[in-house]
Amino acid sequence: MLVKLGSHARDRYRLNAAYRCEAPLTQRLSDFDIGLLLTLDALLKHQNVTHAASRLNITQSALSARLTRLRQLLNDPLFTTAASGRGMTPTPHALALEAELTRLLERLSDFVNTAHLFDPATSKRVYRIAATDNPAAILAPDLIPRFKSQAPNAKVAFTVPNKPRIVEHLEQGDVDLFIGAAEDGSGGLIGQKLFEEEFVTAQRHGHPRGKGPITLDEFCALDHLLISTTGGHFAGMIDDALSEIGRERNVTVSIQSYALAPLVLANSDLICTLPRRFLRRFAQVLDLFEAPLVLSPFAMNLFWHPRMRSDPAHMWLRKLVMRSARSSHED
Repeated sequence: MLVKLGSHARDRYRLNAAYRCEAPLTQRLSDFDIGLLLTLDALLKHQNVTHAASRLNITQSALSARLTRLRQLLNDPLFTTAASGRGMTPTPHALALEAELTRLLERLSDFVNTAHLFDPATSKRVYRIAATDNPAAILAPDLIPRFKSQAPNAKVAFTVPNKPRIVEHLEQGDVDLFIGAAEDGSGGLIGQKLFEEEFVTAQRHGHPRGKGPITLDEFCALDHLLISTTGGHFAGMIDDALSEIGRERNVTVSIQSYALAPLVLANSDLICTLPRRFLRRFAQVLDLFEAPLVLSPFAMNLFWHPRMRSDPAHMWLRKLVMRSARSSHED
């Protein structure tokens, strides 16, 4: 079926075609849409207006209107009536466009599907998780082996969070996930509880005080190691809890790194009170005891920006972090 143009329409077609060939490239590109490209593809494949319209799920009149638009934009009839009177025959220009049109539609399909297709096995994405030393030390030993086994070509970085700007960093994509306390969530961030943890007291194997349960008097008399993430402090939440019952302890060593704590404890007579999930990884060199005072458990939440809610790669990372947190609690 060929759409025939009267003399007035032919004149208008020639004028429009001449204008559009001289128009800037950006203007000509803006006149195209996916529907026109799909129409040209369907006509090239079926060479029949009825069949092409059916494939596109549009009426024949709508397809004819698109064909008229294509002829104007490409300055070529594109199709003529077949000699048999049935169907259409593409012009040399239309045939020359076919291969590149196929590649273009494939690239457009890839573009549309990129955000919705994610294979961790082939991903080379770089992820950044903002977490202070405490939750990073608890989570990383379980998360990293899982991450590398599923996404061997991807990368993950643990960074120290800039809490006043964390919402901005999550929104801009500088950080993918933030692990913090419930009160750290703000600015419309999405949050989910990651884990709740209790504190226990650790000493080295063969400590001179023995292996019996530690009493409050012993706890206060012994020398303590304290983790001061900001550096140089000798008091913290445990000292606040002791103060509430009229007691105090003797903190003689302060370090900034959780990773250093097991080494210091294993080679000294210091004791230290830290999250159970962290300390139990060093059971081969440390003895663990219930702390002789009431210490409230602490919870860590996982936060992310709403714009990443449906991103498949981001969803994969969130699920991996949550599974790792559960695993480290169950082990």
